[in-house]
Amino acid sequence: MPDLAIDIRGVTKRYAEHVAVRDLSLQVPRGAVYGLLGPNGAGKTTTIRMILDIIAPDQGSITLFGKRHTDNGVLDRVGYLPEERGLYKKMKVREVLKFLAELKGIPGNEAETRIVTWMERMSLKTADKDWGDSKVDELSRGMQQKVQFIGTLLHDPDLVILDEPFSGLDPINAQALKDTVVELKARGKTVIFSTHIMENAEKLCDAVCIIANGEKVLDGAVSAVKAAHAGRTVVVAFDGAPDAAVDAVLRDRSMVANMDDQNRFLELELADGATAGELLQRLVAAGASLQRFERVQPSLHRIFLEKVGATGVEAGMSGHG
Repeated sequence: MPDLAIDIRGVTKRYAEHVAVRDLSLQVPRGAVYGLLGPNGAGKTTTIRMILDIIAPDQGSITLFGKRHTDNGVLDRVGYLPEERGLYKKMKVREVLKFLAELKGIPGNEAETRIVTWMERMSLKTADKDWGDSKVDELSRGMQQKVQFIGTLLHDPDLVILDEPFSGLDPINAQALKDTVVELKARGKTVIFSTHIMENAEKLCDAVCIIANGEKVLDGAVSAVKAAHAGRTVVVAFDGAPDAAVDAVLRDRSMVANMDDQNRFLELELADGATAGELLQRLVAAGASLQRFERVQPSLHRIFLEKVGATGVEAGMSGHG
């Protein structure tokens, strides 16, 4: 058994007649960046709240670092950034951060040092501007999120849990968050984050778990997940828009099971029994002017759609997260 930061076994959570999470088991190794993926309402936030003992599972067990998550002191090793942001908007940024540090037992002088370090790192304190003296409600949404992110990390947690951390961030702030996640892993920390944005998970995660309708549908290292779904995905780009004959080939369900138009190219999933060579022959015979034809590993986005499907996404759009 690998050294685990999180070990969830057979966890279920019900709300009246609604099952938010059903018989979920997953293991997160220490030092990994782990993605909890799924549509809105899939059960990601409910799972995180059970890990943090905010709500209790109806059945199953959860351990953190080999100890029950309810044991004294275990959750002190965890930093949590909730999806619903919550800061005292009329307090100054530095005062809020010092208050959050005190809640985690960090002495005053040490807290001040850590706050300055993190504010400089997240560009909240520069040679031109110190946002620490501003009230929280004077900051943009992205900057407020960076303040709360700093508050999550001030006590130097061993496990960092981020619930939809990229929501509402512009590209610059999203990059700053990504850089910090990579640095945390380099320091041996474990990071688990939930998201429905597959691109972020594909770039950052060592391993992922896809949840739909409260149930796990896929779990494993990103490289293994993609390898297991390889061989069925072809990227095609044309010089100009395909004509009717080429379009007929693309829409032949005995040849192409699914087609995802990425604007500059098409990502095709081959039908059962079809081969890339046969598809290429059919396209050439139809007179296609090909700019690109390449077998590729499918994106996590494509795998997600294949495993969850439109029905699962729609079903997961309501109810508890």
